[in-house]
Amino acid sequence: MAAIELPLSVEQGRSVLLHAHEGAEVRRTILPGGVRVLTESMPGQRSASIGFWVGVGSRDEVEGQHGSTHFLEHLLFKGTRRRTALEIASAFDEVGGESNAATAKESTCYYARVLDRDLPMAIDVIADMITGAVLDPDELEQEREVILEEIAMDADDPTDVAHEHFVAAVLGDHPLGRPIGGTPEAIRAVARDAVWEHYQDHYGSHELVVTAAGGLDHDVVCSLVEGALREAGWPLDAGQQPSPRRSSDPAAISGLPGLHVVKRQVEQANIILGCPGLVSNDSRRYVMSVLNTVLGGGMSSRLFQEIREKKGLVYSTYSFSSAYADAGYFGLYAGCSPAKVGQVIGLLQAELEKLAADGITELELTKAKGQLAGGIVLALEDTGSRMSRLGRAELVSGEFQSIDDTLALIDGVTAEQVLELAREMSSRPRTITVVGPFEETETFGL
Repeated sequence: MAAIELPLSVEQGRSVLLHAHEGAEVRRTILPGGVRVLTESMPGQRSASIGFWVGVGSRDEVEGQHGSTHFLEHLLFKGTRRRTALEIASAFDEVGGESNAATAKESTCYYARVLDRDLPMAIDVIADMITGAVLDPDELEQEREVILEEIAMDADDPTDVAHEHFVAAVLGDHPLGRPIGGTPEAIRAVARDAVWEHYQDHYGSHELVVTAAGGLDHDVVCSLVEGALREAGWPLDAGQQPSPRRSSDPAAISGLPGLHVVKRQVEQANIILGCPGLVSNDSRRYVMSVLNTVLGGGMSSRLFQEIREKKGLVYSTYSFSSAYADAGYFGLYAGCSPAKVGQVIGLLQAELEKLAADGITELELTKAKGQLAGGIVLALEDTGSRMSRLGRAELVSGEFQSIDDTLALIDGVTAEQVLELAREMSSRPRTITVVGPFEETETFGL
């Protein structure tokens, strides 16, 4: 079965069955106003997860608004025209539920997990947060300090610092190179009016995607969502279509390859070596998954075996890949003693170049496929993971793919494809970021 396209122009209000298996169903409906609703019913589940997604992330902030997306994630919990912050928190606490939010570079999600009987409450409360935020000036100033503390906490983690500096160097002046939470300078400078303008520009029915999974009925969820939005006074125009998805044409990346040293008085140096990667809809994303698994995806990976088990130079080492609509990055990480940085960088480069020269064995290919398959299936055992999967399908790929289809695509990856992609990654401009007790002029013998 091929992936099912999720068109943006369809008859509003009509439910479309995307997938059915052993009583479970995945359905999609576009409501008036362009609101997209996707659900996965899971017979026998007594819980349900609901997510309200807005297709706006930190990359969408204009000058003067930097940090606004993350600011809104905090402020929408601080009260609406109908509820105080305490009432929002109490609504979930008193039923034993969980609620939270996540800001990413290309989307924001407000979500909850509750008993199936409490799903109407969760929909009503999160819809109220989305539609009725007041962004009280006093609350905003208080939350400004909270966010600054959050940024300071991240700045005290040298691993986070290494990743932020690596991404900024690889992606250069692309908006994806900015930190999601904003910089301290941006958070101190952003005005309440700028945050309000960002909210007004992006929080509308045409940007909204609602996904849910668990013990639920699709038509009931659609009715509850539409009712909550209408009660809030959102104009659900029958002629309004959903916002177009982001372009997947790769952007021109003008990063800063080479060595970048960030001075921090820490006991362990953090190293990241990498380059621009794949975009999110690249057909080779499953090949990248296999490559990552073999190179740095666990205790049996090449990086772990060579640098930790054989050489004893590190505690943690792995590889990673992050993909967005029009850009991405690929990297190798290691944490080691400051005295061993040059040696560890050499080993990271050697493992990448060995992969590009010789590829992987059939045994490594088989093992990686099994590791990925098990990880995917186990990760989707809970309602929250399935809810998130629907959100990514709607906002990112624009197509729904069953788990079996995903596993089949992974199983179809060949060793030749991994070799070809490894050669491409190895040949791209290489960035090395080192965070540790060094002067910025340090070269580590490179």
